[in-house]
Formats: sequence, structure tokens, C-alpha cells
Amino acid sequence: QVQLVEFGGGLVQAGGSLRLSCAASGSIFSINTMGWYRQAPGKQRELVATITSGGSTNYADSVKGRWTISRDNAKNTVYLQMNSLKPEDTAVYYCRAVVRTSALNRNEYVYWGQGTQVTVSS
Repeated sequence: QVQLVEFGGGLVQAGGSLRLSCAASGSIFSINTMGWYRQAPGKQRELVATITSGGSTNYADSVKGRWTISRDNAKNTVYLQMNSLKPEDTAVYYCRAVVRTSALNRNEYVYWGQGTQVTVSS
């Protein structure tokens, strides 16, 4: 099994910054794409940013230029630096990882963290 644990959510004023981190542990052979998604009340979960094992990144238009995703492959950890936060960024943020769990099995599996709340006050 693989576990993803997120850290760093909280309450911040508009214009402020937060840094989220997500550490993966367990039966990990390698991790392909890692990413962050969010879900606001009454809305569907949406992609925020992703990063491949090689460092290629992808961002939602709503966060481009404000936020930066990065990862430490040695620590199986992904980060999300969120600057210039807006009230509309308020949501539960989820970490997602695509994991290969065995050297003998090329299958990859998707795992999710439990979510961390980010609240931005106006």
C-alpha cells in the first residue's frame, strides 16, 4: 500500500502565501506524475498543477504565474508554493500520485491524499 500525507493548509488573508507539501510512503518502486487538485464546496474536483518525474509541469490557468509546483524525488515529496492567494482559491487540496509499486510489475496505480483545507479570507 501507498500513503500520501499532506501538510501546510490553513487560513490566510488574501494576497498571502502558503506552501503545501505531500509525502508519499509505503510500497513505492517509482513515482510518475505527482500533482495537486482542489475541490471547493459544491464544485467538482479540479486539477491545480502536476509535475512529472522529469520535472515537466502543468498548471491550471487560474493559478499560472502565482503558484509553483516542485518535487523532491529522493523524498517522494511534492510541494505547492501558493502566492498571491485569492478568496476563490478556498478549497480542500488533494495530493495525487501515479505510483509503480514493484520492479516486477509495470502497472501504475493512482493514490490520493486525505486532503488539506486552504481558506483565504478577503
